[in-house]
Amino acid sequence: MKILKLKLFTNELELERRFYAQTLGFQIIENTAVSFTAKIGWSELTFQKANKKHTYHYCFLIPSNRLEKALNWMEKRVQVIDIANGKKVQSFESWNADSFYFYDASGNIAEFIVRHDLDNGISTDFNISEVLCVNEIGMPTTTIEKANKELLQHFGTEFWKGDFKQFGTNGSQEGLFLLPNYTLKKIWFPTSSVKINPEPFEILLENNGTSYSMAYSNEKIIPKTNPF
Repeated sequence: MKILKLKLFTNELELERRFYAQTLGFQIIENTAVSFTAKIGWSELTFQKANKKHTYHYCFLIPSNRLEKALNWMEKRVQVIDIANGKKVQSFESWNADSFYFYDASGNIAEFIVRHDLDNGISTDFNISEVLCVNEIGMPTTTIEKANKELLQHFGTEFWKGDFKQFGTNGSQEGLFLLPNYTLKKIWFPTSSVKINPEPFEILLENNGTSYSMAYSNEKIIPKTNPF
């Protein structure tokens, strides 16, 4: 699975626009009074103006041999979240992955992740153009198994790792839905206070060569012809 387009909603549009264009330096390919779209590898990330605050967790995939260089690059631009006692990198043994986290301009939890099973290392130094894609989007729910079944039914994406009780994932290492049961897992890692809530988003994904569109709203998966 690949995330081709992802639309999130923010009540801090101008701050977010400056963050993506100036602080991080992504290419802005669409820019209007009520939204902007950043080009991120094979993905496009859109923020649209909203009247209320929404809090998301999303993740970017970077080359598998560039975590340390990416961390050094990012620490010159943003405050990387301290996981514990100065530790900035989290290892996920069962995922064969490592990552670090930071806040965007809306207070969303963003992440850079390397997945060592993917053969995507590079020989150059890290810069923002080396980010490969939007890799994950949090899709909180109270019924992980039901959400997984609907994703499989509509888009052919399959359960990847985790469980059906507290935290599961659907998709592949190139693109994942994170499925926390927010009645049991209430706080987004690695924070101690950012609550997990089901927030609306729209997505265009590709699975097995076919593109699919959906909206997620009020914990409902809504297949659409085109969400953008």
